[in-house]
Amino acid sequence: MTNAFWVTGPLEGAIREATFDHHPPSTVTADNPAVEVQALYSGISRGTEALVFANQVPESEFHTMRAPFQEGDFPFPVKYGYANVGQVTSGPDDLHGRFVFCLFPHQTAYRVPASAVVPLPEGLPPGRAVLAANMETAVNGLWDAAPRIGDRIAVVGLGVVGLLVAWLASRIPGTRVKAVDTNPGRQAVAESLGLDFQTHCEHNDHDLVIHASGQPAGLETALGLAGMEGRIIEMSWYGAQTVPLPLGHAFHSRRLTIRSSQVGHLHPLQVPRWQYRDRMSLALDLLRDEVLDNLITGESPFESLPEAMALLAGGAGSASVCASETLCHRIVYNCH
Repeated sequence: MTNAFWVTGPLEGAIREATFDHHPPSTVTADNPAVEVQALYSGISRGTEALVFANQVPESEFHTMRAPFQEGDFPFPVKYGYANVGQVTSGPDDLHGRFVFCLFPHQTAYRVPASAVVPLPEGLPPGRAVLAANMETAVNGLWDAAPRIGDRIAVVGLGVVGLLVAWLASRIPGTRVKAVDTNPGRQAVAESLGLDFQTHCEHNDHDLVIHASGQPAGLETALGLAGMEGRIIEMSWYGAQTVPLPLGHAFHSRRLTIRSSQVGHLHPLQVPRWQYRDRMSLALDLLRDEVLDNLITGESPFESLPEAMALLAGGAGSASVCASETLCHRIVYNCH
């Protein structure tokens, strides 16, 4: 028997039994055998998972928003998530015993195709690898943004994805990166990553502005930071929320461009040479820097996940989780 976290209603969740085998026998081949994985950790994606938990996924996006190994259908009951790190307990010799990342929900154990798991690179602790899906999103966002050497870049919204985007951008030679968030509590973690933190940025000369706050007001701030012919990359997803956008003022005179970025698709220029697995392998490799442990701000045992999720999504939950200060909240499985 395997257990998983299920969203059972608006701001309600429970631990229930779930399907163990996500690899139908008819699809097992010599090139793609099945592997069994025992979960060690999983990570909560506060943005998307909070929208699912709060029943904020619009019906028009029910199909698009399906996770790779989702069980059930929106709005609920549904088993949702995509940041699971575990150890292969059964499978081919080259994977047996390896620590792997899988785009799988919060579940204690599961059986999937070998192609669905990506081994962790040497030097990456399993506990940090829960950030892989966030790092993959950050990588894809920067592919869409196409920053250049010397660009003046602002990142608005310093959740996990925003911090990772700013951290990656700051490593491009010659860039000036401003990490902007109205929450002063983000200053310590931003500065631990070597970032220039500001609650209010005075510059409006940025070549590139990346918005990741998930709040309409943050997108308005991003517009105000862009210089002439500036590019704004929108990485937030608002679910069913309507977003008012002030396209008066200097939007037209500065000839600004807004482009969405979504990790479900590779950038068209990467497609001829890159597969999704390549992008995930890159994300895992980039996580080997131990400074990124600062993005994991709390953890809970799997058994208390319903209470932790309720608080992170704005409901009533365990006092051990502080929603306003949480970045990545890690779930620990009792097998560890």
